[in-house]
Amino acid sequence: MELALGAGRVLALLMVLTGPAWAWPQGADAARTPNAPLPAQARGSIHGVAGGSNGEVYEGVSVTLTEDAPGAPAALTQRTGADGAFTFTDIAPGPFHLTLSSRGFISQPVSGVLHAGESFDAHTIVLGMAATSSSIEVTASQQEIAQAQLNVEEKQRVLGVLPNFFVTYDPHAVPLTTRQKFQLALQSTVDPMTFLTTGFFAGIEQASDTFPGYGQGAAGFGKRYGAAYGDTVFGTILGGAVLPSLFRQDPRYFVKGTGSVKSRIWYATFNAVMCKGDNGRWQPNYSGILGGLAAGGISNLYYPSADRDSTGQLFTGVAITVGGSVFGNLAQEFLVKKLTPHAGKAGISDTAPNAQ
Repeated sequence: MELALGAGRVLALLMVLTGPAWAWPQGADAARTPNAPLPAQARGSIHGVAGGSNGEVYEGVSVTLTEDAPGAPAALTQRTGADGAFTFTDIAPGPFHLTLSSRGFISQPVSGVLHAGESFDAHTIVLGMAATSSSIEVTASQQEIAQAQLNVEEKQRVLGVLPNFFVTYDPHAVPLTTRQKFQLALQSTVDPMTFLTTGFFAGIEQASDTFPGYGQGAAGFGKRYGAAYGDTVFGTILGGAVLPSLFRQDPRYFVKGTGSVKSRIWYATFNAVMCKGDNGRWQPNYSGILGGLAAGGISNLYYPSADRDSTGQLFTGVAITVGGSVFGNLAQEFLVKKLTPHAGKAGISDTAPNAQ
C-alpha cells in the first residue's frame, strides 16, 4: 500500500513537471507564437518613389503603410523627401498596403507581400492629378505676351525663306519692351538670309561698277559687301531699336488686312510716315525717319569720298526710303501674308496645366 502511494506521488510529480503535451509549443508550432519576436534577419523593408507620368518626382507626399497580419502594429506614415523617395524599415513579413496622398492628387493605393528578409521595391508610384485641380487660370504679364508674339514674328518668312520679322498680323499686339526691340533688330541683322542678300546686291554693284572708288576684284567686292551690310546694321539698329526705345514707338508694321481696298491703300500710305506708339496711339514716325537720316550720315564714314551724300542727298535718300515704305506696306497688305506660311497663326494661351 505504501509502495503504491509512493509510486502515485512520483507519477503526480512527473505530470506536474512535464505537463500535458498540448500545453507546450514544440517544433514549428513554437515559431507561430504571436509573442515570440522575429529574428532580425527575417524582417524586411519597403521603399519606392512618388512621381508623375512625365518623370517628375513629388516631395512631401504622405505615404501610409498598413500591415495586414494578426497582431500587426499600428499604421506607419512618413512623407517623401526632395527626391520623391520613401523607405519603411524593420517591417515584419506578410501582406501590406501603401496609400499615397497629397493635396491636388488622387490617393494612390498599392498592395504587396513582403517576404522574410526582403527589400521590397515599389518602384515609381504615379500620382494622378485630381480633376478639380488639373488646371489653373493664369494671367500672363504684358511682357510675357509681347515675348510670345515676338517669337511668332521671328519665325515669319516670305516663301519660308526671306525674313519678315518687323510685321505683326495682330492689330492689337502688345508693345515691345526695349530689350525686345533690340532682340528683334539683332535677329534681323544676323539672320543668314541677311548675309546672303547682302552678298547678292554687293555682287550686282560689283558687276555694274557702282561706287567705283572701291575698285574691282575680291577687295572691291569685300568693301561693297561691308558697306552694304553696314547700311543694313545701322539702319535696322537705329531705326528698329535705339530710336523706337527713346521715342517709345513700335518699329513694326501692323497689317490691317481687312476693309475695302481703298481703305487699305490709304492705311499703307499713312503708315509710311506714321507709327503706333507704345501707348497705342498713332504718332509721326520719328524713329524711322531720323533713323534713316542717321544711318545715311554714318555711311559717309565708310563710302568712297566721291560717292558720299551731301546734306541734300541725305534728305533725298530719306524721301526715297519713305516712298519705298509705301510700296512695301502695300505688298504687306495684299500679297506678303499669302506668301508667308503660318503668318501670325500662333499666340499665347491664358490657361496652363498645374504641373508640379
